[in-house]
Amino acid sequence: MKRIISVSRRTDIPAFYGDWFMNRLKGGFAGYVNPFGGQKYIVPLKPEDVICFVFWSKNYKPFIEKLKTIENMGYKFYFNYTITGLPNIFECNLVKKEVAIEALKDLSTFYSPKHINWRYDPIIISDTTGYDYHIKNFENIASELEGYVERCYFSYAVQYGKVERNFDKFQNENGVKITNPDTNFRIKLANELAEIADEHGIRMLTCCGDNLLSQKIGKAHCVDGKIIEDLFYKNGFKHGEKPTRKECGCTDSVDIGTYDTCPHGCIYCYANMNKKIAETRFQNHDKNAAFLGYTKMESDNWIEDVKRAESEKKMEDIKNKEKIKKVVLTQLCSTIHSKNILWSYSYIRNPDNPFSSANNPETACTIADDAFPDFNEFKTHIDNLDGKLKYIVI
Repeated sequence: MKRIISVSRRTDIPAFYGDWFMNRLKGGFAGYVNPFGGQKYIVPLKPEDVICFVFWSKNYKPFIEKLKTIENMGYKFYFNYTITGLPNIFECNLVKKEVAIEALKDLSTFYSPKHINWRYDPIIISDTTGYDYHIKNFENIASELEGYVERCYFSYAVQYGKVERNFDKFQNENGVKITNPDTNFRIKLANELAEIADEHGIRMLTCCGDNLLSQKIGKAHCVDGKIIEDLFYKNGFKHGEKPTRKECGCTDSVDIGTYDTCPHGCIYCYANMNKKIAETRFQNHDKNAAFLGYTKMESDNWIEDVKRAESEKKMEDIKNKEKIKKVVLTQLCSTIHSKNILWSYSYIRNPDNPFSSANNPETACTIADDAFPDFNEFKTHIDNLDGKLKYIVI
């Protein structure tokens, strides 16, 4: 089944793991571990398996040359590009804002403004980044990006458990107080940012903040089936929403990243429990492993485990199907005998029409083995032929 592949909410693959990603494309698959349950999965990554890649990054500069190769391989993609311009103490290992902006302009020139979601995300309110700071900072970035982007996605920092702990540690170490603004503050700032964005031809969209929706602020879909349709599938494709949290509007996708592997060091990151752990895993990562952030030996063992589990599930499915067939066959035989119709069992395969006629359309009926009919449907069918049907091949 073709899927949208998220690359990645959980880490910055374009900035730090480009070689790993290219190896996964050559291998035709990647593995990932469910961060909440620990289950292991294999995700096919051949061009025929991928609807679109949705890339996420704070620095695409190391990845731009690789994008040309990815495109030549037949893949489709668009970009979520986070540029907040926050002071370095909040995002300690990021490239300078000017470098990120220059790379965004290159992406927009190579592809188009429609390929890029600029993310001013998250908005952190502190005694060094207050209301006035964000008005000035946003105006500065928006003016630089005018003509290069059409959409800006934003949200306020969500203080999950691990984020709250990181905030507390940050405040103690840096003497900077972070506040959780009330609804009125959030709405007022969001509306003013939307006015600024509008002046530069940019539409504001709120990520998981429906209380901020207004005439000038729409709902964000960071993984967006509609954008993918507009860019690549003019006749549309089948997709549906699969929110990752409350008020999320994202389209169903599968993410191939790993928590605790991003060395950007952002204090607001929900995907890192500890900066030092993330830095260590980045330094020690194996670009030849199928599972990002794990050794090749671990990955190879997990691949065998997943294949074994899939094989066992297939066998179980086959057994269950055979059980159902036996039950239905018993019902069919009973019905057939009650009509005084002769029958025989044969592996005649005709999946397009399980009730196709045999030699004589008025006196015979064939039921395909691999399209076993619903019993009630079958009974209705032979009731309609009562008196005419003489022989059935099952």
